Amino acid sequence: MKKTKKYQLMKRAVCMWCREQPALFGSTALYALLNAVIPYITLWFTAQILNELAGTRQRGLLIQKIVALLAAESVLLLLKAAALRWNHTLSDGFCMKLYEWKRHFDKLLSMDFCDMENPQTHELLNAVQQTSHWSSFGMRMVYYQFQNFLEAVFQLIGGIALSVSLFRLPVRQEAGWLVMLNHPVCIVLVALLLAGVTALSPYLETISTKCWIECDAECTLGNRFFSFLYNLMSEPKRALDVRLYRQDIFFDQITSIQDSYGTKSKAARYARGKAGAACAASVAVSKIFIGLIYLFVCIKAWGGAFGIGSVTQYVGAITALSGGLAKILEIVGEAGINAFYLEREFSFMDIPNQMYQGSLTVEKRADQHYEVEFRNVSFRYPNAENFALKNISMKFKVGQRLAVVGQNGSGKTTFIKLLCRLYDPTEGQILLNGIDIRKYDYREYMRVFSVVFQDFHLLAFSVGQNIAARESYDRERAQSCCQKAGVWQRVASMASGMDTVLYKDLSEKGVEVSGGEAQKLAIARALYRDSAFLILDEPTAALDPLSEYEIYARLSEIVEDKTAVYISHRLSSCRFCDEILVFHKGCMVQQGSHERLLAQKDGKYRELWNAQAQYYVAEH
Repeated sequence: MKKTKKYQLMKRAVCMWCREQPALFGSTALYALLNAVIPYITLWFTAQILNELAGTRQRGLLIQKIVALLAAESVLLLLKAAALRWNHTLSDGFCMKLYEWKRHFDKLLSMDFCDMENPQTHELLNAVQQTSHWSSFGMRMVYYQFQNFLEAVFQLIGGIALSVSLFRLPVRQEAGWLVMLNHPVCIVLVALLLAGVTALSPYLETISTKCWIECDAECTLGNRFFSFLYNLMSEPKRALDVRLYRQDIFFDQITSIQDSYGTKSKAARYARGKAGAACAASVAVSKIFIGLIYLFVCIKAWGGAFGIGSVTQYVGAITALSGGLAKILEIVGEAGINAFYLEREFSFMDIPNQMYQGSLTVEKRADQHYEVEFRNVSFRYPNAENFALKNISMKFKVGQRLAVVGQNGSGKTTFIKLLCRLYDPTEGQILLNGIDIRKYDYREYMRVFSVVFQDFHLLAFSVGQNIAARESYDRERAQSCCQKAGVWQRVASMASGMDTVLYKDLSEKGVEVSGGEAQKLAIARALYRDSAFLILDEPTAALDPLSEYEIYARLSEIVEDKTAVYISHRLSSCRFCDEILVFHKGCMVQQGSHERLLAQKDGKYRELWNAQAQYYVAEH
């Protein structure tokens, strides 16, 4: 990767962090400054006190310097503690994960639905998240590098300020051969030697770190596997399968194969070889550097260039200066490595939106009179060869109860996705009140529909908040929706009624509800949204026969003046609908009422009805 691109990726990541969390970076900068300054304050005052003790020993001057040291350190340490507390509040592990989660969550919600459903999108996101978990590379590493870089810069500046005089102060003329240390060439050579040894340590550290890129695929897979295994084993709903089929034995066998972090893994081999050797050499070089510093400073002190107290100052200052420079070089090396992971993360963040969002305002009608028309609509999923739907033409009549039936894979769900504009047609048009739906504001158009999907989800919040999908809500309206959905009696029997928290994820007092009760709550949520179209995907799949009959018997009361669309495999429910659409292999092969379609002896609807007749022959 070119250096220019690496710089651009790093710059973009820092700007993104600053935009998302300006307070976090402000607290980091303040803490880095104080953390770098305090040691130098201590070093300088300590050197002055030691020099005074080794020199004139003026009591008043000593007291002044000691008091000044204590006062300065006290104030700075209090400020440092406050800055650290502020920074930790914003940057602890949970907060960092929260920022990361929100960034990815917002992107998923804002991208085109076809991209969100694309397995490649989730593969990319999963790789980003797994890498962040096992090594912190990516956006999270940028923050850590920013924090370390600031500390290193301040450390470097402070070290330069306190060590300049080390090279400037001359050895006394009577020091004999040590006078050569005053020569400019000697000073330059010493400075170059110290700089070279300083640069060598982070270079070796970077070689060690680069090895982990080669372990990325294996470690990411291992982390992904163990995360899946942990979630599987800790999920109460799956405990029965795990115990009944002794899946723990199976997992143990797989774990022995997935040795991503064990002694036989690539990471372990690198640790024993190239990476370990480079890391050890880096530590050895840093120790050699400290020895050279002590040697140079002590020789100059022996030559009378400065007092014994200044030895402490210069050794500490040069060590800190070298540490700051080494840290900067190390961060630069890590930044180049991290660019690989940033590029992958930005590949996810930069997935473009292709769907036109529209700008027309959807007319808000009190009478709910919206007409939808499919005009020669065909659709093919991205990268698919065959059409999922072909030449669909029909109109929704206002206030109609419409059933959509067909075998699995016939195109029913695709039909609903197009209706809700989760996808755009490959061919043809979908019109709302005579206007192509692509011209309407995307979010306004979606407000026209309330949908209860077959795989709906309720949240571990209160019943009322689930129904309203809001923190605050109209309690009377929520109660009315529960009554229409046939679940109010259950809600009223709960300890806190509408304020009862569902499930125990976030509260020990949470209430578990059955699948049928949850489905009724989902229907109540759809009713609360009060959209012109109510779409129910297998709305009674989790209900017992009596509850199913109750729902359909009160269909008119539930739907009121809305246009209702039902996707169902239970054809007995179709008798409650005004019209039925029959799909087969992506085509709409029949349309009409239950009686009319049943009368067509060679029709697909009659075939499906007869296949299920044994279950409801008494009703028929």
